[in-house]
Amino acid sequence: MTDTADMPRPRASILDIAPYMPGESEIAGANRVFKLASNESPLGPSPAAIEAFRAAAQELTQYPDGTAHGLRAAIAERHGLNPDNIVCGNGSDELLTLLAQAFLEPGEEAIHTEHGFLIYPVAIRAAGGVPVVAREENLTASMDNILACVGPRTKLVYLANPNNPTGTYLPFNELKRLQQALPAHVLLVIDAAYAEYVEQPDYEAGIELVGSSSNVVMTRTFSKAYGMAGLRIGWMYAPRHVIDVINRIRGPFNVNVAALAAGAAAMRDQAHLRRAVAHNSRWRDWLHEQLAALGLEVTPSVANFLLIHFPDTPGKTAQEADAYLKRHGLILRRVAGYGFPNALRVSIGPEEANRLLVDALREFLS
Repeated sequence: MTDTADMPRPRASILDIAPYMPGESEIAGANRVFKLASNESPLGPSPAAIEAFRAAAQELTQYPDGTAHGLRAAIAERHGLNPDNIVCGNGSDELLTLLAQAFLEPGEEAIHTEHGFLIYPVAIRAAGGVPVVAREENLTASMDNILACVGPRTKLVYLANPNNPTGTYLPFNELKRLQQALPAHVLLVIDAAYAEYVEQPDYEAGIELVGSSSNVVMTRTFSKAYGMAGLRIGWMYAPRHVIDVINRIRGPFNVNVAALAAGAAAMRDQAHLRRAVAHNSRWRDWLHEQLAALGLEVTPSVANFLLIHFPDTPGKTAQEADAYLKRHGLILRRVAGYGFPNALRVSIGPEEANRLLVDALREFLS
């Protein structure tokens, strides 16, 4: 038997990390499955992105452009930004993690909200930092509660806006109030992964706040509205001094050839993005209305998913609903790890899947 005292040992903080568990994607024995667990776009990627991906097969012998010049230029052109203030990553998860590695000394603190993205505490602990949880109000981030958590060891604040898995958001005036109240040395990280879906006039993804501040960054992704989760493309808009730091520690070729090409093509096909957003708006509202009519509590969402709360009645709980839906070929996301043991998160899917979900839940509840 191996003596563990003689084995390499990781930092103690690493062993405190609960591994991130992605949503399920398969049901044993099912002929057809609708995966509504990972907030993927039912419209898929732009045809232009698919064509660029195929063309990139001719370049697989070469290293990708380590500066992601073409992709940064496409992003900058679309959003009216300086490409020098953009860095691209292997999904926005990589950038969120690099920020913790770059700005947290061991023992320093980073704040996230109680129902925030589970990657935040993973990134914080992996960097040797200490996660501090700010209580939410009505399943929405509270600026006052975040500020109450700020102390002498605070270095980062992670804020998903809109938030996953609740789908709630903070208006721009609240974000601005938070930034103005934070100490200048605390970095505010706005995770705007679902920004493309938000149509509320008081929402701002973070571009304006980054442009007017020295301690704010915004991360975005191609995994949601752009329909390219499989390529793992993320980007960050930040002050030049933050970009310089991240470029010092990221992998030199962290975005692959196909991702660079497909991402740039997708960014330039805004017509496809508008179709994806329109589909989402229509079916998110319809699904919310139908689920509420069944007597289920649904958290109002501005993103591409809904958080469905189930009754505590035996036979009607989220766990039992999950098992029932899987028998109908529907995979939703269990969100107990987010603090919702009796809820399921459902991604807005194609029309057939949305209608099937309502019918199946009607049968389940009856």
